[in-house]
Amino acid sequence: MQGRVLVIAGSDSSGGAGIQADIRTIAALGGRAATAITALTAQNTRCVHAIVGIDPDFVARQAEAVLQDIGADCIKTGMLYSAEIIDAVCDLIEAQAPGLPWVVDSVLLATSGAPLLDPPGIGRLVRRVFPHAAVLTPNVPEAERLTGMRITTDEHMIDAAKRLLGQGPKAILLKGGHRSGNTISDFLVTDADLQIFQHPRIETPHLRGTGCTLGSAIATGLAQGMTIGSAVARATEYVLYRLRFGNSDDIKLALRAEHEPVR
Repeated sequence: MQGRVLVIAGSDSSGGAGIQADIRTIAALGGRAATAITALTAQNTRCVHAIVGIDPDFVARQAEAVLQDIGADCIKTGMLYSAEIIDAVCDLIEAQAPGLPWVVDSVLLATSGAPLLDPPGIGRLVRRVFPHAAVLTPNVPEAERLTGMRITTDEHMIDAAKRLLGQGPKAILLKGGHRSGNTISDFLVTDADLQIFQHPRIETPHLRGTGCTLGSAIATGLAQGMTIGSAVARATEYVLYRLRFGNSDDIKLALRAEHEPVR
């Protein structure tokens, strides 16, 4: 199936999230990963100890080298770290790859609570990155920060997703894992449609990197020619597999390309 995905994100020294999770996911789903690293982190399963941002021009040069040679079928961004890096990345993509689908994982905080995007970067993310997004994949805390809403009900989820659509993305996948309950509902909202993907909550120690993994799995699907709905369905199943079995690469279960969403 292949499918070339250019990932622009930060590195996780413990290997559980970030670029490391992105590469593992894309490869597992048959895609071809290339990367531009935005920041280096010193972290483990407990916390982020330190972050060093990469020079914005060098971030852009990494991505440019990939686009001019290997090329890409989809772009996925995770931790962008600073307003300056966002500007450098957007300037490059707008000049050299304006038509590519772009999956935006709106990384604002680490699982441990450490900030992963500086305050000026949040406004820049909304103004410059969101209008390019084929799909934006916020979790509830990120959606609350981006909309100013308190999100506790399904109706709040739908309202927040619609507000985020108004900021430019073509689709919003608002993830419900931070809400309480034994069933998790993820809301995929476009101007024309609403799909709700439901799955049981899995109690597991393997929670780090789920957002990175889901975003890269969606990007791989889009790079391979799937619709957004089909890409989200397969990505969700892949994440559930990872939650059940950790980082085992013995993926022998059938990853369905189509799920039946709950209407």
